[in-house]
Amino acid sequence: MPTIVLMDVSLSMTRPVSVDGSEEFQRKNLAVHGLNMLFEHMSSNYRLEFTALMAFSSLWELLVPFTRDYNALQEALSTLEDYDKTCVESALNGVNNVVQQEWGSSCPCQVVLVTDGSLGIGKGSLRHSLQTLKQRGDEKKFPLPFPFPTKLFIMCVANAEELQMTDAMDNLEELLRLSGGDGQIFTVEGPLSMKSVQAMFGRLIDHAYSTFHAVLHCGNLSSDVQVFPRPEPIVVDEEVEPMPRTVSADLEIVGFIEIADISSPPVISRHLVLPTAVNKDVDEVGTGATDELEEEPSASQMAGKSPNFCVLLHGSLKVEGMVALVQLGQEWYGMLYSQADSKKKSNLMMSVFDPGPEPLPWLGKITHLGPISEAAENPYGEDDSKSPFPVQPQVKRSYAQNVTVWIKASGLQTDVQKILRNAKKLPDKTQTFYKELNRLRKAALAFGFWELLKGVADLLERECTLLPDSAHPDAAFQLSHAAQQLKLASTGDPQYAAFDHNIVPMHTDFSS
Repeated sequence: MPTIVLMDVSLSMTRPVSVDGSEEFQRKNLAVHGLNMLFEHMSSNYRLEFTALMAFSSLWELLVPFTRDYNALQEALSTLEDYDKTCVESALNGVNNVVQQEWGSSCPCQVVLVTDGSLGIGKGSLRHSLQTLKQRGDEKKFPLPFPFPTKLFIMCVANAEELQMTDAMDNLEELLRLSGGDGQIFTVEGPLSMKSVQAMFGRLIDHAYSTFHAVLHCGNLSSDVQVFPRPEPIVVDEEVEPMPRTVSADLEIVGFIEIADISSPPVISRHLVLPTAVNKDVDEVGTGATDELEEEPSASQMAGKSPNFCVLLHGSLKVEGMVALVQLGQEWYGMLYSQADSKKKSNLMMSVFDPGPEPLPWLGKITHLGPISEAAENPYGEDDSKSPFPVQPQVKRSYAQNVTVWIKASGLQTDVQKILRNAKKLPDKTQTFYKELNRLRKAALAFGFWELLKGVADLLERECTLLPDSAHPDAAFQLSHAAQQLKLASTGDPQYAAFDHNIVPMHTDFSS
């Protein structure tokens, strides 16, 4: 998940702060100290993430585009200049342009806004921007919410008491609400100092940039791994009392399956999985298409390291063309697979499925899957000529049938006319006649349209009386039989109005 840092370089950030009673610092110096702490943490634990640095006052400037070079980010912080008044809306427009140009509108991004809580003055200030939200046209629309998924973290180099003396806190909370509410406002606890600002950025690191350590198990083998970015808790809306579900720290591989059978399943998120033992020795490698599709160290980079099951798993999945189904929690699954980029460097990825026992309908329930050795015969055939997937449901899905829908009277009239046309051609069209008759019967029963069954029965009896003398004698018998069955169904009696019941042709024998 890429991060873009918005650094406020307005004049209000140059206000002096007395530290330790003697040396004076500007608020900007405290903010730079906090950001350096954040960048040092990311360089040690999130070296494969992309980060950009943007400065803003009344205008915005991209100082460092998205990069993994945290030294470049820290050097840019040391050369910040001071400008004029604060204009948060302009900076947010800049974020929108930069992120969409680099990542598009589908990649989630984290925005860290570092400011002193000053809203600016007059037109262009945050206060003015929020007051004029409803008076704007589409051309001057406020940039929030962003078109891409985002988390907004507002780092205020000020304590809560200072912000509450004005309406600054209320406006910042409204800004967070407009962004989607998925973020947080951090303020300094106690008087301004290096330590208090450092503690504030420490809370940000614990909340958004803490590493996710887990143990990957497969039978008797296991490996300590780190997952990037950290899997977020999710809430299943279908539950009566939805509770956030979190990925377990014990990831259990429950089986392996061919890539062709897993296809391209719907996933909640994708994550990079690295062995903990080699994570700190990872050299920076080429960029990927998204923040999630990063590269894992190649086997040569791991030479001389201790044996690791995670490396063995990655190489095996890559060679065999398979994926590993992994259990993330109770009735919650994902998959591990090898992902290669254009530079032929590969990585071990984890995709998280929707919670539930049957996240991929064509596989059926995950708990019903088993090893090939336990099957009576190889479900793939001797030469891999067949596949047991997709699993066919016991009940035919409604969308796989020709569903009868009567939106207009003309549609119903057409279906009745089909039956009557086939009735005139009995016994040659006996099978077609009963097929259309049963289709109409099921639809009428589904809609509770009992009068239709009675009406069609009357029409069939009328057709029986209008048969010419040259008509085959079987026609009269079939029409009378069908009319009688429809009348019985129109009574609603469960014995005759069962939905799954079909009217079958009357058995007659007119052979010479």
